[in-house]
Amino acid sequence: MGESETMQADPVRYVPPVYRPPSEADSLILPLTDGCSWNKCTFCEMYTDQHKKFRPRGEQEVLDTIRRCRETYGDQVRRIFLADGDALTLSTRRLKAVLEAIRQELPAVRRVSSYCLPRNVRNKSVDELKELADLGLSLVYVGAESGDDEVLARVQKGETFETSRDALVKLGAAGIKRSVMILNGLGGKALSRQHAENSARLMNETQPEFLATLVVSFPKGEERLRAGFDNWQELNIVELMQEMELLISQLHLRRTVFRSDHASNWLILKGTLGADKERLLAKLRSAIAAPEAAHLRPAWARGL
Repeated sequence: MGESETMQADPVRYVPPVYRPPSEADSLILPLTDGCSWNKCTFCEMYTDQHKKFRPRGEQEVLDTIRRCRETYGDQVRRIFLADGDALTLSTRRLKAVLEAIRQELPAVRRVSSYCLPRNVRNKSVDELKELADLGLSLVYVGAESGDDEVLARVQKGETFETSRDALVKLGAAGIKRSVMILNGLGGKALSRQHAENSARLMNETQPEFLATLVVSFPKGEERLRAGFDNWQELNIVELMQEMELLISQLHLRRTVFRSDHASNWLILKGTLGADKERLLAKLRSAIAAPEAAHLRPAWARGL
């Protein structure tokens, strides 16, 4: 079968590149938008290709796609991830229509999830978010990146500690689970301490269900990020682990599943905070004291 025939056979129209969280590997990726409506973060390379401009997909196209997925996959679909980077920027009415169509056409689906920028929920009430939760939206991935206002401003995140906190609190109140991502090393050497301390403060005040850390990395170069700093200096492996130690030592979480196992991480950490806090700190401190004996991920395996 030729490439054009393959594309016609796929019930979903994809515009590459397409991204999803690692935990959505078995999910049907359903685009509601293309690209990211903000797309100014200097650390992010996901939607910088010129042909990947932000635009919401037409409502009828999305509903037709869901219908075709039923015809193609039947009851095989158990999870759906709403793409691209900004699906929740759509109105509550549009999102309800999508979730209702998923419930009707794909009744075997047990989880619907999406990326979520804090600004996505600024104009949505808790009651509106509860409606989305009741219709099946059960998990969102929030790229907080940092809880420090200076770091956020320098990387042009367009958010603050307060806006990130407010969004996470609102989502939690609506019964939507939150998976938050913090970028290890984002502030460079100069802002490392305040980045870790304020990120811990953000997590403590919001108590997300899931927390993950990635190491900031730049396959296409660091020029965009460096432009926002006077002198951004990358943390070495030991300094990255020291920042992680500071972050975890200041976390006071009750039942948050913690993962630091993305390909970018040198040291793999997994646990539940706070039950496993001391174990994770002991592993970090041992690795900091003797990195050569810590079974760090080799550079070739980081896949960056």
